[in-house]
Amino acid sequence: MDDITLENLLRQFGLSEKEVDTYLSILEQGEAKASTIADDAGVSKRYVYSTSEKLADRGFVEVNDHVVPTMIRANPPERVIGTLSDRVETMRPALDERYSATTSEPDQFEVIKSRVTVIKRIQNRLAEANEEVTLSIPYEHLPEVADELADAVERGVLVLLVLSGIHRDDIDGSEFAGLASTVRVWREPMPTTLTVDKQFGLVAPTEMIVRSNSEKQAITFAQEQLVPVLVGSFLGNYWPMANEVYAAEPVELPKTFDDFRSAVLQATLHLRENDAIVARVRGRPVGGDSDVVTIEGLLIDVRQGLLEPASNAFPVEAALVIETDEGEISVGGSGSFVEDFEAEAVTLELAE
Repeated sequence: MDDITLENLLRQFGLSEKEVDTYLSILEQGEAKASTIADDAGVSKRYVYSTSEKLADRGFVEVNDHVVPTMIRANPPERVIGTLSDRVETMRPALDERYSATTSEPDQFEVIKSRVTVIKRIQNRLAEANEEVTLSIPYEHLPEVADELADAVERGVLVLLVLSGIHRDDIDGSEFAGLASTVRVWREPMPTTLTVDKQFGLVAPTEMIVRSNSEKQAITFAQEQLVPVLVGSFLGNYWPMANEVYAAEPVELPKTFDDFRSAVLQATLHLRENDAIVARVRGRPVGGDSDVVTIEGLLIDVRQGLLEPASNAFPVEAALVIETDEGEISVGGSGSFVEDFEAEAVTLELAE
């Protein structure tokens, strides 16, 4: 570290330019009389006395006025650093309290101008995912987010992944094991998109990701009203056009799902294994203001487009059909309007 940098750092701790010069002189002397320090720093002896008292209060020096002449000694750097660190740490509770009181919500919109920043945003948001991720990204950039995808899957997050710019005949689907719940590929270029937990969205034009010198810009948004629109576009436009190359093995049951699409995907996988499944759903009748109730019965059908072959009537349809004591009941996720029941949580277990 050069002298200029050191002087700038010391000034950040509240020392004036003359105080910095005086302190550096004391450091170089180790221990000296006020007159010696004054001559070296180009200040008066009276100024050295007054400044030394201030420096002593801050833990930088010690003033020994029990001897004649008074001697001023620099404290060892490790002691100075320790004192400063302790004082900064002492401020932490008050800083935390003030910060918590004034923290604002994240920016609802952000414009991103570089590919590097787009990838960093994707990595950070994947690391925060708790329930559901949809991601479309060029195949060549998969390694840049692979670790975060694997961690999300390990946490039980539903990950729907589309890789563009690659033909299904050119890859082995097993390479995606542990990176997603199900993976599709499309050899055509497509925009890079990301949604996380129905709360965050990102859209980057194709040119921005595949070309380093593109002038295109990406946007992110954190609006609960807009993210489902992007999810719908992903499932309605890009997902059906791509080809499935990987699907994870079904999870062990019983298991409770707060994310409805996760329940639908697992129900589909288990029914394809010819497992008899009992579904217990907590939620409300669609279109009503009724209290939360629980329905239970044998799972007899799934309407979905998450796995091939699709069985849904329209792209974003995801529903469970349950045989209850009152008859068949169709169950959808949050915001359902064509099903009988809107689920808040679904428990699937093997029938005895």
